[in-house]
Amino acid sequence: MPRHFSHCLVYVTAADAEEAQEIGRVMVEARLAACANVFPAMVPVFRWEGEIGEGSESVVILKTTESRVDALIEAVEAMHSYDCPCAIVLPIVGGSRAFLDWISQETSEEQPG
Repeated sequence: MPRHFSHCLVYVTAADAEEAQEIGRVMVEARLAACANVFPAMVPVFRWEGEIGEGSESVVILKTTESRVDALIEAVEAMHSYDCPCAIVLPIVGGSRAFLDWISQETSEEQPG
């Protein structure tokens, strides 16, 4: 049985730092994420279409809420350069209450006027 969670991290790989930063910016602007952290360079080792490959990628970690995660992943998939982008949800099971409240506030669809 899945555990209920209110907040999560969404781990997304991208072709390069520019794409990762653009994904992060768009998700924060749309209030689908409160924050995006971009790690500009990593080396992936993977199996794809029966072959072992290596390359270079970037990572963006998006901080969001459970209620916004489906829309966030849909938006990432729509703008991503990969046919099969990595976008996985990692539940946050605890942490600073003030920080978690901030995530909720920044991803709220209803913003104070």
